[in-house]
Amino acid sequence: MNPRPLSPDLPAILRLLLPVFLALLLSACGRDGPDTDRLTFQALGTLVDVTLHPADTHDLTGIESALRDELDAMHAAWHAWEPGPLGRTNRLLEQGVEFDAPASVLPLIERARELERLTDGLFNPALGRLVSAWGFHQDEPSGPPPSEETLATMLADPPRVADIERDGMRLRGGHPELQLDFGGLAKGLAVARSLELLTELGVEHAIVNAGGDLMTLGEPAGRPWRIGVRDPRGTGVLAAISLGPGEALFSSGDYERGYEWESRRIHHVIDPRTGRPSQGIASATVLHGDPALADAAATTLMIAGPQQWPAYARRLGVDHALLVLADGSVELTPAMEGRVDFRQDLDYRLRESGPGTGPEPR
Repeated sequence: MNPRPLSPDLPAILRLLLPVFLALLLSACGRDGPDTDRLTFQALGTLVDVTLHPADTHDLTGIESALRDELDAMHAAWHAWEPGPLGRTNRLLEQGVEFDAPASVLPLIERARELERLTDGLFNPALGRLVSAWGFHQDEPSGPPPSEETLATMLADPPRVADIERDGMRLRGGHPELQLDFGGLAKGLAVARSLELLTELGVEHAIVNAGGDLMTLGEPAGRPWRIGVRDPRGTGVLAAISLGPGEALFSSGDYERGYEWESRRIHHVIDPRTGRPSQGIASATVLHGDPALADAAATTLMIAGPQQWPAYARRLGVDHALLVLADGSVELTPAMEGRVDFRQDLDYRLRESGPGTGPEPR
């Protein structure tokens, strides 16, 4: 497979549009275009695209307003480097004082604690300082990367979500370097809430797509939604995947947020074991009924690397996964093979994520 590489000079707006376009490119396959309405707006720091079925039956202005308000509130509450509830939480955790947890942040902490345990810390949202050191706590990521001395210090005693002590609604930080960053979890929770809100507003069939990560609601005419998965080394579609009602498809890739430094691509998925951007996997795509788990699992599998990703898929209960390795080869689970229609002529390798592929989590 020799796709054309994505140019790092691609205009910012096109970088935002590309994953949305590709993810929805095939979503109306088998349907007439006039049967759907589309809403597109910016929220969560990305473009959000909502497809509604059938057309001409919804209050589009009211739906867009309700979704915007909900997503903007989540973004403000969970933002990793702007003032808000998460910023206040991080300041108090650093001080080691006991305080009342913001209601908007506590559910993320508890979900992150569970996922950190299942992945033995490969998924670790407590490493916000490390993410910041690599230049990702700003709207436009940039270098320089952290020095070897800085990395050595940060890795000597890294914080974990498990360092947060909880007593009811009261929290206390047990590590002075602990800083929460929910970039690998928040979008999944936000997409889930968007689908709940659409249901409350009377919508029966829809897709909510936040920057290429999405979830379905309903199944018009009993036919699956068809979603395009981006080729991480090109600008086209690698494969089409069929989704039923209530299924989420999330991807993590080295093409997403990043910058060039001394002829190297520095991407935002940081491996807690090395303190550096993950290596070996270009993109990981996960299909699951829980969008928050799909979000975190895509990040975890990418960090786990080519040898260990099936073990971590099993730990997380992920049966449907598709990975593109750094060398361009493709691996996927048998369950995902039944959902995928590759748009390129390529060979792929099946990897079983069932029992016996790796150790149980501690």
